[in-house]
Amino acid sequence: MSSTALYTDLSGYYDLMCADIDYPAQSNGVRRLNQLFGNNGSDHLDLACGTGPHVRHFIDAGFNSAGLDINQPMLDIAQRRCPEAQFSLQDMCAFKVDGPLDLITCFLYSIHYSGTVERLQQCIASVHGALRVNGVFCFNAVDKGQINNQSFARHTVEHDGSHFAFSSGWHYSGHGEQQSLRLSIEKTTQGVTQSWQDEHPMVAVSFAELQKLLEPYFAVQVFEHDYARIASWDGQSGNAIFVCVKL
Repeated sequence: MSSTALYTDLSGYYDLMCADIDYPAQSNGVRRLNQLFGNNGSDHLDLACGTGPHVRHFIDAGFNSAGLDINQPMLDIAQRRCPEAQFSLQDMCAFKVDGPLDLITCFLYSIHYSGTVERLQQCIASVHGALRVNGVFCFNAVDKGQINNQSFARHTVEHDGSHFAFSSGWHYSGHGEQQSLRLSIEKTTQGVTQSWQDEHPMVAVSFAELQKLLEPYFAVQVFEHDYARIASWDGQSGNAIFVCVKL
């Protein structure tokens, strides 16, 4: 499969794959950060929005939210979930907006889908160009030096007469700017199991490298990867939330 084939073929199962994600907590946490560091505006764009659950929460909180993704079947689901929102089929590393924005988000480590450091730089520049002064870019990231190749997140879901088992984990070779997200899905229906495996190429950066890419454009704050509280990054953990304010 190609790097997006699993998502395209199984877009109807994407929400099951993400069933263990606390979308309200993530959305509320980023809104609090935006209240602290942003410009009090409400024009919002979610990069790599998938099926739109974060957009739904932001709309319900009073934001004028939109989303973009490179996967049309996912956007079709997002549009049904958020009929009042505008969704566009665009690359987050080279996107255009109709007017300036106050908040741009990128959840679920999707910033790494940039793929290469060069494209990550293009993504950062595109975000900077789309934001108003004092607008906020908020995303989460993983430090390549802290990746445990043996660690996987797993969960199971019962849906429509089938049992689903999902697994995902990071893999980094220890050198270079490429890491991967390894995904596995098993669907068992009436004793018959189908399985899909995929490996998505992702950009690998350390937090120090990432901050160096961001600092020409933004004032950068780094926080612990905890959406329930606001705590400065301890300098040790391999997951963090970045809050970047346009200069």
